[in-house]
Amino acid sequence: MNQSHPPTGTMSSAVNGSARPKKRHSDSSSSGSESSTTPLSVSRSPSPSNTPLIDRIAQRIACKDKWFSLEFFPPRTANGAVNLLARLERMHVGGPLFCDITWHPAGNPGGETETSSITIATSAINYCGIETMLHMTCVNQTRIDITKYLNRAKDCGIRNILALRGDVPGDLEWQKSDSEDTFNYALDLVRYIKKMFGDHFSICVAGYPGGHPEAESYEEDLKYLKRKVDAGADFIITQLFFKAKEFLQFYKDCRAIGITVPIIPGVMPIQGYSSLRNLVKLSKLDIPEDILKVIEPIKDNDAAIRNYGIHQAVTMCKEMFDSGDVHGLHIYTLNREVATIEILKRLGLWNEDPIRPRPLPWKTTANHMRTKEDVRPIFWAARPKSYIHRTKDWDDFPNGRWGDSSSPAFGDLKDYHLFYLKSKSSKEELQQMWGEELACEEDVFEVFKCYLDGEPNRYGHKVKRMPWNDDELASETSRLRDRLISINKRGILTINSQPAVNGAPSTDPVVGWGAPNGYVYQKAYLEFFTSRENAAALLDVLRDYPSVTYHVVNHNGKEDITNTDRQQPIAVTWGAFPGAEIIQPTVVDPISFMVWKDEAFGLWKHQWGHIYSEGSPSRQIINHIHDTFYLVNLVNNDYVQDDYRLFEVLEKMLARKEERRREEIEGPDLDEEICSKKLKIDSQSAASTEGIPSSVVIP
Repeated sequence: MNQSHPPTGTMSSAVNGSARPKKRHSDSSSSGSESSTTPLSVSRSPSPSNTPLIDRIAQRIACKDKWFSLEFFPPRTANGAVNLLARLERMHVGGPLFCDITWHPAGNPGGETETSSITIATSAINYCGIETMLHMTCVNQTRIDITKYLNRAKDCGIRNILALRGDVPGDLEWQKSDSEDTFNYALDLVRYIKKMFGDHFSICVAGYPGGHPEAESYEEDLKYLKRKVDAGADFIITQLFFKAKEFLQFYKDCRAIGITVPIIPGVMPIQGYSSLRNLVKLSKLDIPEDILKVIEPIKDNDAAIRNYGIHQAVTMCKEMFDSGDVHGLHIYTLNREVATIEILKRLGLWNEDPIRPRPLPWKTTANHMRTKEDVRPIFWAARPKSYIHRTKDWDDFPNGRWGDSSSPAFGDLKDYHLFYLKSKSSKEELQQMWGEELACEEDVFEVFKCYLDGEPNRYGHKVKRMPWNDDELASETSRLRDRLISINKRGILTINSQPAVNGAPSTDPVVGWGAPNGYVYQKAYLEFFTSRENAAALLDVLRDYPSVTYHVVNHNGKEDITNTDRQQPIAVTWGAFPGAEIIQPTVVDPISFMVWKDEAFGLWKHQWGHIYSEGSPSRQIINHIHDTFYLVNLVNNDYVQDDYRLFEVLEKMLARKEERRREEIEGPDLDEEICSKKLKIDSQSAASTEGIPSSVVIP
């Protein structure tokens, strides 16, 4: 439900050449191939919205700002992937500079399954909005394999690679290959990436403060690290260690032999005795004696181990920061968040700012291919993951204005099961929130009300998410909450809303977005499901509200009624900022609404109805709503003197319905009422202000 999101809108901008949604086609020239031409598809220009990761790191170091990054590994199951994405979104709130995803050769890391490394990394970029680095190991991989993986990573929007040799699976020992078709070392992989892809990828390599366990000596390992940097590595992240002085000595030794790239300490909090033992065994590291003396007596006490690990990590990190040589940390999270967040909070790095400025009113991605995108239809405001999924194959993304609406070319949404589109809650949790049993439509109305007012439902559970919004309500909804509760209880089931705003500061903690010292504007917007009887009464009432534009449609689109130009989008959010043209990030677009309609109706069955057994009364009620209700959007174009006009319209609609009931108007008359309101646009008339057609003829 986008009661949670300040929806966006677009006034017609003077910006010409706005990108029109277009399908992306494969282009062999953009893929890495062994030739003398280096495919450089990404500029190294320091655009704020498209700055390569290495440049961001360098900027933070130059400003002596402290920062952190996080490492995660792919889960083993699809449900684990859902949970990991939820964790990534929670931890993104703290402000990591980037995260990285490890490469698991045994888990088909380059595949398209939910648990593959590339899929998880791509999802973090696109659906969580986090700058992401992908690990890639080259052991036992051919050039063809590596090229395929790198091309897929590039096509998915990944721009950062941690190049590693990797370990041979199982207990086998690594052996050097004489084949020219394989890679033996991370150095070979770095050279290959630079040769084939130029500067498209920021390349990271691993450093070993105690020396690599297979190296001839610590000094030889440093020389090898310098060769990796000289081959094109942009920065270094170290293997875990237990003492700050070990890293600081390593840092000084690197600088002494001419390694000048950023060196980021890798910090692994001690979170459990057995996990620590396994990790040091795999890493071939020794645990310092003083640490062993502390943890051995408490090895069976997980809470005590974790508390010690937090203390030890904080103490070590403070010592590194105090040296003046360290400005950023890379945390090996082991896919856990409690200890990591506590460490970052104690270090003052966790930046959970609830009013952190938003660049746009909707959730942006970290995909560099979408950095110029600044316009979206309002309908997906509470389902940004779905919108990104359905537009992922576009060549260009709307910029400046939405443009011609003749062919949005949205991808089909048939894959409701995809892990990044799944609810964060289990089937059992959804039944607790949405009703273990439904006896009538009013039970459904009650669920919508509980979602809005935050009160427990009849089963004692709070409704924290809905099929149309998998998150809790955002602060903007507070301005409309009481009115929304009132109409939802009476069968006007809202899934998207925003209040009118006339020149609020862009720094406003509730509705603000964009650069400082600007002003933002919104037209009041409501989107809801309601009965056929209500829809007929609404169309009658709307005759008296010329400032309100509307679109009413049923599930199969056979009833499609609007008083707007079917090709012309309407702006519902825009902003004015110093030294810039008007920015208009959200529109109500009639053609996109018909695409959204299928998804919005589909969620009744695929998300809600699916939690009940087939043929059950509960599922029948949901199916009945799907089949008989209408989806409506309303825009009040008078954002200056709004006075909650849309709610006034709906109150009159409900009153008109009651009048009809008293007059005993029956179904056939409702059919006639709805059919008679299919409005025709007089194309010869000049368009009126605020995007409303000046001539609307009722046949």
